[in-house]
Amino acid sequence: MIITSCGTSGTRKQPIKSDSSMEKTYKVKLITVDPGHFHAALVQKIMYDLISPEVHVYAPQGPDYLQHLSRIKSYNGRAVNPTSWNEIVYTGPDFFEKMLTEKAGNVVVLSGNNRKKAEYITKSISAGLNVLADKPMIIHLEDFPALEAAFKTAREKGVLLYDIMTERYEVTTILQKLLSQNAKVFGVLTTGSKEEPAVTKISVHHFSKVVSGSPVLRPEWYFDVQQQGEGIVDVTTHLVDLVQWECFPEQILNPSDIKMVSAKRWPTLISKEEFKGVTGFDDFPGYLQKDIKDGKLNVFANGEMVYQIKGIFAKVSVEWKYQAPPGGDDTHYSVMHGTKCDLIIRQGAEEKFLPTLYIENIKGLTMNDFASELKEVVKTLPYDSLQIVAVNTTTFKINVPEKYRVSHEEHFGQVTAKFLEYLKAGKLPEWEVPAMITKYYTTTTALKLAKEN
Repeated sequence: MIITSCGTSGTRKQPIKSDSSMEKTYKVKLITVDPGHFHAALVQKIMYDLISPEVHVYAPQGPDYLQHLSRIKSYNGRAVNPTSWNEIVYTGPDFFEKMLTEKAGNVVVLSGNNRKKAEYITKSISAGLNVLADKPMIIHLEDFPALEAAFKTAREKGVLLYDIMTERYEVTTILQKLLSQNAKVFGVLTTGSKEEPAVTKISVHHFSKVVSGSPVLRPEWYFDVQQQGEGIVDVTTHLVDLVQWECFPEQILNPSDIKMVSAKRWPTLISKEEFKGVTGFDDFPGYLQKDIKDGKLNVFANGEMVYQIKGIFAKVSVEWKYQAPPGGDDTHYSVMHGTKCDLIIRQGAEEKFLPTLYIENIKGLTMNDFASELKEVVKTLPYDSLQIVAVNTTTFKINVPEKYRVSHEEHFGQVTAKFLEYLKAGKLPEWEVPAMITKYYTTTTALKLAKEN
């Protein structure tokens, strides 16, 4: 059941009858605030034992929250493993203040317009609420001190502030990380250089896409970098996170470990027809007129940074195109250069757009000897039935069974489940907060440098 409340001046939420014993059973009650991005719904694509099915939604009136409710309704009504969420909605200009006053739950889910996210995080934490936030938490370096303060307040109040890093749960990325930590196969990570970084991560995304079986209808503001954020502080959040997570696992990192070397940004050009195709609106809104040149919308969704982290050179790049090629999807390329081999993830047409891990540029051993070493190491990994296949005279690849292939949408459930573990424990791992602080310092510093160039 989905109960909505609409009105031009805000309306009182309609209560849902519930068994008081049920309320005592659930340790977590979600509060969804201003859900303008489909990631907010993906958190609720499955049910969780610890989370109450009653979710309170606070949002301004408009298409964003209606689309959110429509997605939840589709999960509730699907034929296989339907969910049973009850959305209790309050709309009105005072929706955020109402949420802080009522405290109808204990975990705030944020996934939407990023312009106010720093404020939403700060005030939610100050009110003693846990926060599970979609990336990015901040989109400007000016908001970095507020984010640092929010983490400090969260610690003082005993609540958790955590961002949704889905890419840590992709199987080939996990395998790349595990193998890079094995000295027999990988050796150690090289230092690299500005021209040839030790680690490179490149992500290609598309404005027109299908999620949960339906075309994504993006809000108009999504194309305004003052509201969504530029690409170099948005999707790159995942890539910077993976650099830290793979190269320095469970290590305490600090902004002082980062030295920005270079950064650049460039626009994706969107026509009126393309804009209508993904928003449903015939024309660009007034606030986007500043970004229109020769009739095309210039969206600074693309960015690249080269930086040093603890002396290791890393390169991160994101590119946004309008639409993927037939049969294609968002893609991820990743390379880690070791002293014994390179670990490379490719996801192109040759791989049928499925992330595939390759082991290349083997040093010091024959292919046969390296294959023997690799097979022994693979046996120790927490996955069975992995197959090592020789691609050519210098390259192996690892074939991963279908049972380990988890979709991007399913990763949101995995992140939420991990967050619930942390809630139950009452704390995050010691390295997580320093990692988040360092990550957002890296992305926002890169944007500042890119704008100066």
